[in-house]
Amino acid sequence: MVSTVALISQKGGNGKTTLVIGLAVAHECAGHRAAVVDLDPQGSATAWGRLRHGASPPMVSAHPPRLARVVQAAGHAGASLVVIDTTPRDAGGVAEAARIADLVLIPCRPAAPDLMAVPTTLDTIGTARAVAVLNACPPRGSWKTQAGEALQGIGAIVAPVTLGARVAHPKAFVLGRSAQEMETLS
Repeated sequence: MVSTVALISQKGGNGKTTLVIGLAVAHECAGHRAAVVDLDPQGSATAWGRLRHGASPPMVSAHPPRLARVVQAAGHAGASLVVIDTTPRDAGGVAEAARIADLVLIPCRPAAPDLMAVPTTLDTIGTARAVAVLNACPPRGSWKTQAGEALQGIGAIVAPVTLGARVAHPKAFVLGRSAQEMETLS
């Protein structure tokens, strides 16, 4: 049985790929097998996978019509979690990812442009199985609280855990690592 998580947002630059990488690596660090499916033509997750030189988790670049088969193949290959990275504006790919996902995570920075994109994202995917995740939150101030209240005000379910802005993410990416892998090397 494979669980599928899709990261979807109608806005780019909010940390979808970083969260995809982090989730897949965390699953592997917990002793399970994961796979990453990159639907984004920009291919950032695929580029990260190449930087890993074959290290787990496996990375698959796919097109939306093949997504269900790719997820099924990952499950047959032993993955218990498939994490899907999506493009910001491809309604077809986003809709297919939302359709097959057990859970949709909507990354959102605590800033007006990200917050304004969430209703459009929810309209595209529906609200079932969707949770907004506040990402790249500043360590101080009320932005995180205000953003969470704004998301709840539009009817979004908000994850109880928020993620901080950390330099470790871009530093790790260029090495084909995740932030948590870099911390274990220190």
